[in-house]
Amino acid sequence: MYLNTFSSDLEPLDLTGLDEFKSLLQSAQDLDIEVPDTFRYVSRNTVLRHQRFHYLEWGREDAEPLVLLHGGNQSAHSWDLVSLHLSAHYRVFALDQRGHGDSEWNRGAHYAISDMMPDARDFLTASGVSRSLVVGHSMGGMVTLALACAHPELVRGVVIVDIGPEVGQRGARMIREFVGRNIEFDDMEEFLDRVEKYDRYRTRAHIERTLKYNLIRRADGRYITKADKRRYVETGDAADADARPRLPGVPSLEDVANLEVPVLLIRGGNSNVLEQAAAERFVDALPNGELRVVPDCGHNVASQNTPGFLAAIKPFLNKLAGGEV
Repeated sequence: MYLNTFSSDLEPLDLTGLDEFKSLLQSAQDLDIEVPDTFRYVSRNTVLRHQRFHYLEWGREDAEPLVLLHGGNQSAHSWDLVSLHLSAHYRVFALDQRGHGDSEWNRGAHYAISDMMPDARDFLTASGVSRSLVVGHSMGGMVTLALACAHPELVRGVVIVDIGPEVGQRGARMIREFVGRNIEFDDMEEFLDRVEKYDRYRTRAHIERTLKYNLIRRADGRYITKADKRRYVETGDAADADARPRLPGVPSLEDVANLEVPVLLIRGGNSNVLEQAAAERFVDALPNGELRVVPDCGHNVASQNTPGFLAAIKPFLNKLAGGEV
C-alpha cells in the first residue's frame, strides 16, 4: 500500500489540494521559506528506455527549466521545499530516479551511474528542456556530473551537492550502514526513531512529514523503504566510490578537467562524505567551477539547512538564468 499520492497514468495529477501539500506549506512556514503566491505542482509519469519514471513538476510551463536529481535512498520529494520556493521563477522538474520513490525498479538491477546517466539524458530531451540547469545531490550529483561531461550541450550549468570524484570513506560507510540496517519495520514510529537519531539537523516533526514518501506498506503489514536495495549489492552506492574500485560511469578529476560548463559545488559544512580538501581539489580541477560551503548541516544539505542551501545556489542560478530571481 502506497502512503503518498501520485499519478497512476500518463495524465498529470494536481497535488496542491492534498493534505500532503498543506503539510509541506507548514514546513515552509516553520523554516521561514518564502513561497509563491500561486502554485502549479503536479505528479507525472513518463516512459524512458523501456522503464516507467515518475517525476514532480512545479511552476509555469514557460519558465526557465531546472532539473533536480535526488540522492541514493531518497526520492523527488526530498527536494519539495527547494522546489516549492524556486517554482516562483523556474519550471522545476524533480525526477524519481530508477529504483527510487515512485519510479519503477529496474528488472535487471542495473543501477550504476553509467545506467542512470542515460535516464537523465533522455528525460531532458523527452521533456523538451535541453540546455537546462541541473542540480544533483550525492548519487544524483554523480549522475549530473556524468551527464555534463558526456553531454555538455544539454546543460547550461550544474550544481553538484556534497559529492565529487573523491569521497570520504567514513561518511560513505555511515550511509551504507544506516541504509543496510533500516530496510523493514513493524511500524512507522520505529523508522522515525532511527531517522531522528541519524539526522540531528531536522526536527522530529519535519522528518515525520516526509516519512510517507520513503516507505511503503507490504501485504503482511510491515513497512519497507521504497528504494531498491539490490542497487547496493550490484554496484554499491554512488557515495561509496572512494572505498572500492571506481564504479562504472563515475567521473574522475581528470574527466572534469575538460568540463567547460559552469559548475557550482555545494558542501555541507559538517559533511564527512565530501571533505573540505577533496572539495577544493575538485573545484581546482574544474575550468569553470566555484565552491560554497553551507553551515549547520551534514551530507543532506538541502533538507538539513534549506534556507542556507537556497542562499548558496540562488546567485549561481540567477546568473545563468540571465536575471535576478
